[in-house]
Amino acid sequence: MRLLHRAVGPLSTNVYVLGDEASREAIAIDTAKPCVAWLTGELAAQGWTLKLIVSSHGHWDHIGDNAEVVVATGAMLAVHGADRHGLERPDPGSSPFPIPSSVPALELAEGSHIRFGDIDLEVLHTPGHTEGSVCLLSSEDRLIFTGDTLFAGGWGRVDLPGASQEQMIESLSRLATLDPGLTAGLDALLD
Repeated sequence: MRLLHRAVGPLSTNVYVLGDEASREAIAIDTAKPCVAWLTGELAAQGWTLKLIVSSHGHWDHIGDNAEVVVATGAMLAVHGADRHGLERPDPGSSPFPIPSSVPALELAEGSHIRFGDIDLEVLHTPGHTEGSVCLLSSEDRLIFTGDTLFAGGWGRVDLPGASQEQMIESLSRLATLDPGLTAGLDALLD
């Protein structure tokens, strides 16, 4: 697995691209605005085909370029069913730019797997920040992508519509039981 990263937009949202070197297939996680030019440039430079875009949740700062990336790459879009509405009818919140609607082709669910090439990511439903927040776990690579469920020095807000402090506590408690040797997406780039 090869991992590419870029922080974009007014909130420095982490955009990840995971590529399988053998199959030349890739997925993108959280295609925030503006990432289209960087993403398509990296895909071309690596010789990868983007197969899937995963939105870890439906907030504007994580989905801003979903529609453009789908058009530019032909990739399918996936999100947990509980956050589908956030992609189809985005709430611009405090966004400094319009957030176009995007239509997920796939719904993620607890325990489902995203597989491409030799990469296998398990979907963990971790509500709290939003009803449909998910984390992606690669046990084999000891890597986890947590969206806004958990990040360096904190976790996602629980004072927004659809958020729940009780669910966030449960989700964080669940993540705390995982292998302590897991590396968060950004940390993996520093190794």
